[in-house]
Amino acid sequence: MKKVLLTVLFFAGFLLTAEAQQIADNAIGIRIGDNNGFGTEINYQRGLGDNNRLEFGLGWTSNRNLNAFKLTGLYQWVWNIDGGFNWYAGVGGGVGSIDFDRDFPGNPDNETFVFAAGTVGIEYNFDIPLLISLDFRPEIGFGDYRDDLDFDIGLGLRYQF
Repeated sequence: MKKVLLTVLFFAGFLLTAEAQQIADNAIGIRIGDNNGFGTEINYQRGLGDNNRLEFGLGWTSNRNLNAFKLTGLYQWVWNIDGGFNWYAGVGGGVGSIDFDRDFPGNPDNETFVFAAGTVGIEYNFDIPLLISLDFRPEIGFGDYRDDLDFDIGLGLRYQF
């Protein structure tokens, strides 16, 4: 029991004393991943302080069978690991719409849905204005088309300004 208590106190102290790195005021780029069927996402980050930011994403897909888009908004906390290497976590949600061009028996032709999302990831801030990240984003959908838990892993490339 004493070892568990000491371990918990150590990690709590680490989180409270970890130094935050100055994050960019703005970053824009792409997030490459499955995006739960919506393809590559255009992504924008807006710094709110030394260690928190907002992230917005627009994913879309259009093909012979469907047209769809998904807007995502996340609030993130950023912690410095070493130098330009950071980790981050956040929460948020979004809205989307899907429109099937073909009729599928028992399914509606279109739907608007909402979802709740979380994110956790790592990133590297280069000396040049480039930010590369790898993140994991679970999403819980609320709607007929998106009514379950989905997991998404994405690689982000962003220009900072």
